[in-house]
Amino acid sequence: MNFDYTEEERALAEQARRLLADKSPPSLIRSLLEGEGADRREALWTEISALGWPAVAIPESQGGIEFGHVALCALAEEIGRAVAPLPMLPSIYLAAEAIAAAGTQPQMQRWLPALASGEIIGTAFLTPGAITVRDGRLTGSVSPVPYGAEAGVAIISATDGLHLVDLTRPGVTRSVLNTIDDSVPHAAITFDAVEAEPLGARNGSALGDHIVSRAAVLVAFEQLGGAEACLQMALGYVRERKTFARVIGSYQAIKHRLTDIYVATEVARSNAYYAAWALATGAPELPLAAAAARIAATEAYEFASAECIQIHGGIGFTWEADCHLHYRRSRLLAQALGPIAQWHDRLADALDRREAA
Repeated sequence: MNFDYTEEERALAEQARRLLADKSPPSLIRSLLEGEGADRREALWTEISALGWPAVAIPESQGGIEFGHVALCALAEEIGRAVAPLPMLPSIYLAAEAIAAAGTQPQMQRWLPALASGEIIGTAFLTPGAITVRDGRLTGSVSPVPYGAEAGVAIISATDGLHLVDLTRPGVTRSVLNTIDDSVPHAAITFDAVEAEPLGARNGSALGDHIVSRAAVLVAFEQLGGAEACLQMALGYVRERKTFARVIGSYQAIKHRLTDIYVATEVARSNAYYAAWALATGAPELPLAAAAARIAATEAYEFASAECIQIHGGIGFTWEADCHLHYRRSRLLAQALGPIAQWHDRLADALDRREAA
């Protein structure tokens, strides 16, 4: 088991870090939070799609690059580090992964090349109970849906399993929502007898859980990148800020807070790397590894972003400081795949199954 990136994966991550530092600066996130900059976000998506980022883990036979899921994890870490406003979570971690894992050949041939090229954006809503199905048509409302107003295809959980929906069909109504992090757009989607098709043949709650576990590993890497960025931001500040003619980083209380962030981040990293191995190899440990990574990364990012604000003191919570950008994203990602309490239940269930085996 290799707990590090290969040379090629590190090169991809370094390329991503340089590009995002240039194309996705904090000024872009602020513009989006103020209701502007959507054209810059679309241009960024076009550029990274041309570089093949959405195609990294998609099979070559379906229009992808097939570089592997560990490479996708490396990209996710850099996206989280930059708080980049990209639809990788709904379009690639959820929609593309769901279609690749369970779709029929016609479904894969129709949608995966378009998702891999960034030509369309996908999304998903996998919480059951909100949508009913009758004669192959969906009725009901789901909310909040990431990139719900921009997406062209969606994977929706209905009463009889997962369905693939072309969101350009008649009967689809979308309403834009505001969240704590409006750099990532969300919407409510209402279906009025909209024609849909079951996702593949192997369907039901087990499939939904499998897709969410796979996405959780990738989101954990975004959270890991964000937590590390918070640590570096705090370190940069304490090395410059002075009180009583001393940099505040020399005070023991500050050192303890920085150490706590570092420890939480490294715990998250070890869990994320194990989950990346399980994802890439299709190991049966995936549900357990994904739940552990999801919990550790969520806790690390939320803790690091909150501590970063505290370490910055009086300016930490102001609009001019960058701390709140990570705090917003940490709160959004903490809810993206269901609340953390559900993941504690998933972890407990996975441990019970392992003990019973």
